Amino acid sequence: MTEPTVVVLCTGNAARSVMAGAMLEALDAPVRVVTAGTHVLEHQPMSIRTRAALAAVGLEAPAHRSHQLTDADVEAATLIVAMEADHVRYVRRRHAAGADRTATIGYLVDHLPAGADPLGARVARLALAGVAPEHQPQVADPAGGEDPVYVSCAVELSGLVDQLLGRLGDADLVGDAVGDAAG
Repeated sequence: MTEPTVVVLCTGNAARSVMAGAMLEALDAPVRVVTAGTHVLEHQPMSIRTRAALAAVGLEAPAHRSHQLTDADVEAATLIVAMEADHVRYVRRRHAAGADRTATIGYLVDHLPAGADPLGARVARLALAGVAPEHQPQVADPAGGEDPVYVSCAVELSGLVDQLLGRLGDADLVGDAVGDAAG
């Protein structure tokens, strides 16, 4: 059986998706993690503020380079974890085949059931294509903010990622590494 693929999506693939992806990888999430953006200047490093925010929660992602969401990413994705409603709308508009596998991280934390069933089956039961994006909790974009705004975003994401981890695979895999680093 192949490992499920989770695509973490934000706008520029320079802050939120980078942070959440690094957190999932640090927690050894039982998935293959891909980060991407909806409007990306390809192959750019993360912003210096993102790097500092990751360091503030004890993480790094030195090899990161920005990546535009592609049809191949969507096709491979078991789940697309968006940061805001606009990202969900983008997938529905530009990559309609992924609509039933895309929701915000806040929505997934509240609704994706943990369990022994394969992740894809649990995602399918959510019928995500029918969930209004505007009713899905969002993570605010720190772009344009100072360092404390980025660190606040990283801390918020660390809590959400920690909660999401328990829903991605076996509930016994839940870890506190990111939460401990942020605290």
